Amino acid sequence: MPAKDHPADECQPAAEDLARAFGFLGKRWNAIILGHLSHGPAGFRDLSRGIGGISDSVLSERLADLAGGGLITRTVRDGPPVTVTYQLTDRGHALIPALDLIARWAHDNLPPDNC
Repeated sequence: MPAKDHPADECQPAAEDLARAFGFLGKRWNAIILGHLSHGPAGFRDLSRGIGGISDSVLSERLADLAGGGLITRTVRDGPPVTVTYQLTDRGHALIPALDLIARWAHDNLPPDNC
C-alpha cells in the first residue's frame, strides 16, 4: 500500500505523543503495575508479591510516578492497621486496551524470553 502524500509536519504531533507515551510507560515496571491493577485495587504488599523482581523502593517510586501521571490513585485508610490501596483511575482504565494490544502483539511477534 503506497504511503499517503502529506506534509511531514502533520506526522510530528503523533510522533511526539508516542515518544511522550513510551517515555512514561517505557519506564521499567510501569506497564506491569498498570496491568496488575487492571484486575482491581491492590495494596503495596499485593503488588510487590504479584510483580516478582521489583524492589520495594522501585515499586514505591513507580507508584508515585503513576499517581503523579493521574493513572492511579492512592487511598490511605486509618487503622489499625493503616492500609494503603492503589487503583486505576478512569485515565488508567482507558490505557488498558492499548496495553492489551501491545501484549498481544508481543506474544504474536517477539521470540519468547528464556526464563
